[in-house]
Amino acid sequence: MNDLNKMTGHLNSTEQMPVLFLGHGSPMNAIEENEFVQGFRNAAKEIPKPAAVLCVSAHWETKGTHVTAMEKPKTIHDFGGFPEELYRVQYPSPGKPELAKEIKDNVNKTEVGLDVSWGLDHGAWSVIKHMYPDADVPVIQMSLDYRQSPQYHYELAKELNFLRNKGVLIIGSGNMVHNLGMVDWRRLNEVDYGYDWALEAREKMKSYILSSDHKQLINYQALGNEFNLAIPTPEHYLPLLYTLALKNEDEQVSLFNDKAVAGSLTMTSVMIGDI
Repeated sequence: MNDLNKMTGHLNSTEQMPVLFLGHGSPMNAIEENEFVQGFRNAAKEIPKPAAVLCVSAHWETKGTHVTAMEKPKTIHDFGGFPEELYRVQYPSPGKPELAKEIKDNVNKTEVGLDVSWGLDHGAWSVIKHMYPDADVPVIQMSLDYRQSPQYHYELAKELNFLRNKGVLIIGSGNMVHNLGMVDWRRLNEVDYGYDWALEAREKMKSYILSSDHKQLINYQALGNEFNLAIPTPEHYLPLLYTLALKNEDEQVSLFNDKAVAGSLTMTSVMIGDI
C-alpha cells in the first residue's frame, strides 16, 4: 500500500481537465505550417498545461489493451513515401510509467498490459509537438484492441475519467472521415473540398456530437452508405468515441479545424470541457 501511495502522489488532484479529439491528418502536418497546426496550438493555449498526456491513437492497434510504460518513449516514423525531413523529426517527450501503472490498477473492464516496446507513433507526436513544442509534458499512449466493438471502446474509455482530475489531458487522435482509398490527390491543397458523402457524414457526426447523441455515433455502422464510406475501417474513428465517452453531463463541446481535405478526409476536432 505504501508503494501505491507513493505512486499516486505523482498525480495530484486538480481541476477537471478538458478532453480532446484531434483530426491528425497527414504526417506532413508535423512539419508544415497551416491552419490545422495553428488549431492544435490554439487548443493548447486555451487549456491548463497538463501534468501528462494520455493519447489514444489510430495507429496503435493491438490484441488486448496496452499502455506505454517506458521512461523515454521513442519517436516512431510509422509511414512511408514522405520527405527525409519528416523522418528526422524527433519528439523526445518523457514517458510516465507511474501513470501507466495507475491506469492498469484502475481499469476493470480488461487487463491492461504495460508496454515497453512501442513509443509515440505519428498519431501522437505529429499533433502533440505543436501543442507542447518543448517536449516537457510526459506522454503515454493507450492502444486500440482491434477485436472489440465500438460499444466496448466507449465503455472502456469511461473508466479513464478519474484521470481528468489528476491533471491528465486525454487526447483521441484519428480522423472522423478517413477513406484513404478515395483521396483525390489532385485537389489536396483545395480548402474544405469534400465529396458529397463525406460532407454529409461530417455534418451528421457534428450534429450527434453537439447534441450528445452518442448512441448514434457508437452504432455508426447502421447509419447508411455515407458512414460506410466515411469509416471503411474503424481505427481512425474509435479515438473519437474515447473522447466522447469522457463527457460529463452539461459540459461544453466545441469544434475546431472543421475542414475537409482531398475529398475523403476531415480534420474536424473536438474539445470537451468548460474552459
